[in-house]
Amino acid sequence: MAEQKNLKAEKTTSNSKLKWICVTAISTALFVVLTMCLQVPVFENYYLCLGYVIMVVCLYSFGVVSGTFVGVMGVVLYCLLISGLRGMPGWAIGNLVIGVIVGLTFKFTKKLNKTWLQALINFLAIVVSTAIGILIFKSLTECVLYGHPMIVRMGKNVFAFAADVFMLVFSLPICMSMDKLIKKELKL
Repeated sequence: MAEQKNLKAEKTTSNSKLKWICVTAISTALFVVLTMCLQVPVFENYYLCLGYVIMVVCLYSFGVVSGTFVGVMGVVLYCLLISGLRGMPGWAIGNLVIGVIVGLTFKFTKKLNKTWLQALINFLAIVVSTAIGILIFKSLTECVLYGHPMIVRMGKNVFAFAADVFMLVFSLPICMSMDKLIKKELKL
């Protein structure tokens, strides 16, 4: 009897891991598709990346590893399909930083009872992580790779920072409202 319970628990765990892997892979593909198909220009050659909605939903509903993977691999695949390696290392590192900080923040804030407090802390985490990821790490990566002065790279990346913060904040109510539905439908 105990052996059957252990096998059933092991099978359930295995199915959950498989679902998680499939959701992460499909979400990565969706990140790329939304980024390629729906480009809303904002500044110079920067646009609102709608793939960030998928990244934030994954960070909120499936955790740090899933959401960060979607953000990093989504931007890597997108850049390889559209522009080759140009810009990809900086964006990938920026998304790595954003994913880890925002994902860990979501893990903490989901335990809070007050929705307004969750939203405020999540908003602050988005702004801070995007500043660190885009203004510092993306700019630094581009300085190393392209030999541009840091101040020039940071100046250009201010536009990317603003566009990314907008999309990430825009995604907050979507992920917070869809979390229960997603988990119910996927039985996670």
